[in-house]
Amino acid sequence: MITIHERLGHEVMIFDGAFGTELEKRGIMSKMPELLNITNKDEIADIHRSYIEAGCDFITTNTFGANRIKMPGEDLKCVIESAIELAKRHRTTQYVMCDIGPLGKMLYPMGELTFDEAYEAFKEMVLIAKDKVDGFILETFTDLYELKCALLAVKENCDKPVFTTMTFDNTGHTLTGTSPRIMAELMSNMGADAIGVNCSLGPRDLIPIVNELLQYCDKPVLVQPNRGIPALHNGRACYTLTEKDFAMTMAEFQQAGVAVLGGCCGTNPDFIRAIAANKGKTVPERKVVKQTVITSATKYLPLDGIKVCGERINPTGKKKLKEAILNEDFDYLFKEAIKQEEAKADLLDVNLGVPKTDDVANMKKVVVQLSEITALPLQIDSSNPAAIEAGCRYYNGVPLINSVNGNADNMAKVFPIAKKYGAVVLGLTMDDNGIPQTAEERFAIAERIIDGAASYGIARHRMMIDTLTLTCSAQQPLVKETLRALRMVTDKLGVKTALGVSNVSFGMPNRELINSSFLLMAMENGLTMPIINPCNATMMNSILAFKALRGNPEDLNAYIEDVIPVTTMADAPNAATNTAAAAVTSAVKPSELSLKEAVKRGLKADSIALTKEALKNQPPMSVINDILIPTLNEVGSDFEKQRIFLPQLISASEACKEAFDVIKTMFDQGNSHKGTIVLATVKGDVHDIGKNIVKVIFESYGYKVIDLGKDTPKEAIKEADEKYHPDIIGLSALMTTTVLSMEETIAYLKGQGVTTPIYVGGAVLTRVLADQIHADGYTKDALEFVETVEKISE
Repeated sequence: MITIHERLGHEVMIFDGAFGTELEKRGIMSKMPELLNITNKDEIADIHRSYIEAGCDFITTNTFGANRIKMPGEDLKCVIESAIELAKRHRTTQYVMCDIGPLGKMLYPMGELTFDEAYEAFKEMVLIAKDKVDGFILETFTDLYELKCALLAVKENCDKPVFTTMTFDNTGHTLTGTSPRIMAELMSNMGADAIGVNCSLGPRDLIPIVNELLQYCDKPVLVQPNRGIPALHNGRACYTLTEKDFAMTMAEFQQAGVAVLGGCCGTNPDFIRAIAANKGKTVPERKVVKQTVITSATKYLPLDGIKVCGERINPTGKKKLKEAILNEDFDYLFKEAIKQEEAKADLLDVNLGVPKTDDVANMKKVVVQLSEITALPLQIDSSNPAAIEAGCRYYNGVPLINSVNGNADNMAKVFPIAKKYGAVVLGLTMDDNGIPQTAEERFAIAERIIDGAASYGIARHRMMIDTLTLTCSAQQPLVKETLRALRMVTDKLGVKTALGVSNVSFGMPNRELINSSFLLMAMENGLTMPIINPCNATMMNSILAFKALRGNPEDLNAYIEDVIPVTTMADAPNAATNTAAAAVTSAVKPSELSLKEAVKRGLKADSIALTKEALKNQPPMSVINDILIPTLNEVGSDFEKQRIFLPQLISASEACKEAFDVIKTMFDQGNSHKGTIVLATVKGDVHDIGKNIVKVIFESYGYKVIDLGKDTPKEAIKEADEKYHPDIIGLSALMTTTVLSMEETIAYLKGQGVTTPIYVGGAVLTRVLADQIHADGYTKDALEFVETVEKISE
């Protein structure tokens, strides 16, 4: 049989469609549909047969949730092997793809599931299936971190093709704030064989998302839309989009360059038959944008123009930072990150190399927790390859590795790490012989590094070069060699460049003047990423001025708006006695951390300490009404305007909850809550991530939350209403098939005399659908739900 790789990206290929829709049609949908591989084998095999006859090239196994987290205690080996057998029963030339979906719990720091625990759950599935399937499809992921984890589990344990897809909403982001471009950068760099979008929306609504993938993804693009948004008819959630309309948009995707077409929720064999008209067509060539890009989970940073790398999380020459790392006082590091972000750094260097410390364990811990504090991308900086790997493995995004050098052994250690984790790499122009004296020799090492990267499959646009800054006090003639090498690398290799600027002034008086002058000279010679202290106004102003003088009106406006006032010698007291070293005092003194900022940044320990401090001078209700509630409202506004995303929203909410817990000690227990909320995911639905988010947000606002969990019987909800007398009941459903269960639950509760308002939410719900199932209210997300309840309580 022709391999997947021989066809993928060359000819249009067809995936199958929705599985749950077919289970529901046959009346066998269950809480754990994967167990139907054991109990209803013929029906499962028949669904696969219907899609094969419709013309699909790929068969997806019924294993979406067959993992130890969703199915504890079940015989996963038996379930998965049976699923594969059933997928193969009627196949002729089709490829069987093992389906792996999210685990159903949020990964730390948003949730409690660790990256390593998630990895082991995915790995278990891979090891069972790898010798029995043609490939893997990782689909319907909303968290880039979890998808990265799953991809590593596949690629580290087998060599089969792997496709990755995420779900995006109509804002163009996943639930956790990842854009299609960020997903494309990381998945492509890490070696996914096809990358795309599934579920989410109908095909027309996916057009901007698909276009972004086509523009930035250099791997074959896969698109599996829903059949639009369902409506309720005769008590059932139904889709109205026709096969013809679905196929029309899918044909447009094919003509734009999409390589693999399929369907998700609501589609059936007729839809696959309609899009199979595109099968075998030549995949059109497309022009993909190639840039040097690093990312966090929510921010992509093309390293074009001049980007500032903040240097303050690097213990070299920083006594307090060294002490903090020795004492594992990482809150000190996080505050340094906040200061640098506020000072408009574009990315942050993270170096934890202090003797007598475990830099590997520290790097793992810090990069994970920094993702709660800042959205800025990170540079993983270490001379220890093990620490570099720890940083890259547990980082959520495309990192920048600092560094590799021209030593063959060093390249053999660093480049495999960069390839596996999709990193951009900074190369230093030095080797076994140290730092060369001449620009030509440094350039030769730069070429060697770029060629070495290519031999590992790392493209040139994922490489940067540092021609190394030497001190003018000891090696003045070599300063110009650094600048000449910088110009040669820029002109002849065409890669982005970096320099640790302040190294030039060690041992000199008035270091700031030397640094800022050298910075200007370096930028004129092609420097694109100065590694500096962004809290130094003179350095940041030098960059603004340099850009303003180069002819771009936007940069001129940026200078006018952002230039930082400095204190000069003439302004200072006793100016006549000032030394040259004090001629310019321009460091910007960061403001002290406030309770508001601690909550916004998700700094739990600081939120507790600052709340206690605030309570010394303000009554508890003043702290709540004047600080905490306005802060939450500001966080909510930022979330709605997409200035922040779900990870930051949850982090801030949890920090605020810590502050509220401190204040609760000032009240009697009976008066410590603003109200009571009962939450439940309805019977038949095992997805509770959305409900868990709602719980965290409500608790942060001071409400008592009764969480009934997932797959909740309607009788349990009635009992909770009688026991707790809540102000609101909130019901959640993620699956189309459980909207009917939600309607039945509402009818039962109202029939039993429950008068508490019942609000509904979830990915498949709309305001129209909520009205049709007789809910008292609908909100699109957790924050809107809280705001609605707040208004009701006024």
